[in-house]
Amino acid sequence: MDKAQFFYRTAIFTRKAGKVALADINNPTDTTELEEWFGVVVSLADGQHTIKELIDHMGGQYQQPPERLEETLDSVIERLIEGKMIQLSEKEVELPYYLASPIEQLDIEKAKKLMKEDGCDI
Repeated sequence: MDKAQFFYRTAIFTRKAGKVALADINNPTDTTELEEWFGVVVSLADGQHTIKELIDHMGGQYQQPPERLEETLDSVIERLIEGKMIQLSEKEVELPYYLASPIEQLDIEKAKKLMKEDGCDI
């Protein structure tokens, strides 16, 4: 995996009580909680940081980083890509309004309108 690539989310998410979950724009209370590592990566997938920066950031969260931190993050990223929750890019990505923040910070009607304009299924 090319660590110089930028990673960005393609799914709407929520962050409540320290937990990250996927959210449905049509029913914001309908959420699917993510495992901790998946939630961390999705919440940090703002399109402005590389995979290398993610690894460095996560390593800095520990006095002694876990031995297989990089391999764990590679696996998490691959699975999130397969699940169509994140994508990779060679350049920085500016997220659309409806993906830029947790759903509880969005104006839902504005988000739906912009999603429709972008051709997203809602």
